[in-house]
Amino acid sequence: MRDFTEIWSYLAGDPLIWLAATLLAYVIGDAASSRMGRAPWVNPVLIAVVLLGALLYLSDTRYDTYFEGAQFVHFLLGPATVALAIPLWHQRAAFRRALLPVLAALIAGSLTAVLSALAIGHALGLSPQLLATLAPKGTTAPVAIGISQALGGSPTLTAVLVLLTGIVGAIVVTPLMNLLRIRDWRARGLAVGVAAHGIGTARALQVNPQAGAFAGIGMALNALLTALLAPWALGLYF
Repeated sequence: MRDFTEIWSYLAGDPLIWLAATLLAYVIGDAASSRMGRAPWVNPVLIAVVLLGALLYLSDTRYDTYFEGAQFVHFLLGPATVALAIPLWHQRAAFRRALLPVLAALIAGSLTAVLSALAIGHALGLSPQLLATLAPKGTTAPVAIGISQALGGSPTLTAVLVLLTGIVGAIVVTPLMNLLRIRDWRARGLAVGVAAHGIGTARALQVNPQAGAFAGIGMALNALLTALLAPWALGLYF
């Protein structure tokens, strides 16, 4: 046991150990999801978060130490988001035919996400900083962090809220859409892209290519619209 502790202390000081741990945790989560037939409640990101959180807790490792090694994965968020243009290009004809409904749903979804979060937070008595942290939680992480920082919020807490929003959205979207009897893959994809950004988009791509393409559209356009709406909405309260 003493030898193991000494070995772990040595490895924990190497940033690459946390990159490897991040990738391994996701591989385990993805394998579990695949084994369960991609059931929405077996979300690979959620499993990876739980595994990494337990490892950090048990090893008494600070988050900044972990992030020093895992930041390469964070860097890849940008290229991964841009890569969503590929399925969008394949669905460009369907997008043009649905342009007006897409724009209407986008505006409704973005407004609902921002205003409902702020209204609930204000009713609970949250401070201005926490409201600024909460306002952009419905958009993708790189954009949400930038908005939060510009509004005077906590970028780190915003990232956590974005992650939780995406995981919850990815888990509930399929049973919820089935319950509401929404069969159009365009509508299903756009809804999860607007409400659950990147994690929801990844779920949509697993289910249907057209849903994945429209989820990418929803995520990208919602990021732009949220950047415009969040400062205005926050100004309604302060």
